[in-house]
Amino acid sequence: MEAKYLGRHLIAEFHGCPPKVIDDAEFLERVLEESVVKAGGNVVGKLFHKFKPQGVTGIIAISESHVSIHTWPENGYVALDAFTCGSEMDPWVVYRELKEKIKPEKVKVIELKRGELEKLQEIQA
Repeated sequence: MEAKYLGRHLIAEFHGCPPKVIDDAEFLERVLEESVVKAGGNVVGKLFHKFKPQGVTGIIAISESHVSIHTWPENGYVALDAFTCGSEMDPWVVYRELKEKIKPEKVKVIELKRGELEKLQEIQA
């Protein structure tokens, strides 16, 4: 059965994360890159930045779209976006791998279907 949407966009919020863990740019880059590969994605580029005095932002460009992370160690908070086009990569793998590594106390997550074809056709009609 053919998908009725163009992509899947997972948006996750991790609360109660250990500040030292989510302030380690090299660790987060490694975890996310490995999770993208495990999920079936193809990395085409990446950029991570460590803020002073704290915080990390990073993006992994993948042929299927992107994975991004932003951290606020002072609040124990991490924001993750995993947007994939097609069916080759499962964004939930990225979510589960990161969750396992950073061990948050609480998580909020939602998956959006991007480019829902039926809805696009309704708008165009």
